[in-house]
Amino acid sequence: MKKTGTETRQKFSVGIVGLGAYLPKKILTNFDLEKMVDTTDEWITTRTGIKERRISRKNEPTSELATKAAREALKEAKLSGKNIELIIVATVTSDMSFPSTACLLQRNLGAMNAACFDIAAACAGYIYAITCAQQFIAAGIYKNALVVGAEELSTITDWTDRNTCVLFGDGAGACIMKKVPKDRGIISTYLGADGREGDLLILPGGGSAMPPSHKTIDEKQHFIHMRGNELFKTAVKKMAGAAAKALKQIGMNSNDVDCLVPHQANVRIIKAAARRLGIPEEKVYLNIDRYGNMSSASSAVALYDAYKEGKIKRGSIVVMTAFGGGLTWGACVIKW
Repeated sequence: MKKTGTETRQKFSVGIVGLGAYLPKKILTNFDLEKMVDTTDEWITTRTGIKERRISRKNEPTSELATKAAREALKEAKLSGKNIELIIVATVTSDMSFPSTACLLQRNLGAMNAACFDIAAACAGYIYAITCAQQFIAAGIYKNALVVGAEELSTITDWTDRNTCVLFGDGAGACIMKKVPKDRGIISTYLGADGREGDLLILPGGGSAMPPSHKTIDEKQHFIHMRGNELFKTAVKKMAGAAAKALKQIGMNSNDVDCLVPHQANVRIIKAAARRLGIPEEKVYLNIDRYGNMSSASSAVALYDAYKEGKIKRGSIVVMTAFGGGLTWGACVIKW
């Protein structure tokens, strides 16, 4: 059989067998933001589709969010930490530069038989991580993997900048991946990137190019910097294009899609990408109104919510697509 997309010659596929999510309890509404910056609920809702977002409490780092989401996924998959062979965490808000958040998660779960690493692909990180885990399992290197998208964007958000602070929130989503019957699981993936446009969405300070200093703190270089108007068209094009390419690799098109789970960045971007793909709005899953943009966690939590709400059923063709800083983008097609 000719190899196409991410198909393999094995008599099995790699799929998701357990899902988990965790959202901090604190809710920050648009009305709360009206008291913090010069904005209104109407302005935020009209331009982004966001009504509220979750904010982590103090002393609740990204690894804690990841741990709570992972424990639910493990429970659903009927596995314990010691059974897990690979842990991949997608995050741009790790607890610290090192050790990785994946290693901290391993410690918290008692998953001492697992290899661990983080992926920094911003909002596309969860799809990058799923694709990576799929390849390890398909190659026979590991029997299973825990994949987590976890972010605390509140820690890198300038809460005095009305153009960015209305967008972001905190949360985590997780999945357990392992071998599944050949007619199920992840049937195609597509990844892309363009570093030439990395400055459209960037966290300038804190790395080796701009180490922390009084100057970088005073200039707010440790917060997200974004050129939103320039990102809009690129995001629509890349999210729709990645999904179309992932479908084409396996001889499918938008008519075959039962549920589109896009990165929850902006409702206008999502709807424009869906129109470009030719997927009707009733097949597009949205939870951006409740959580805002949680970077890599957005796709993870959206997949979890779509499944828990019955939007995804056995046999459903699900397409996930995302776009983020790097610039990075990607899509995967799942037969549930």
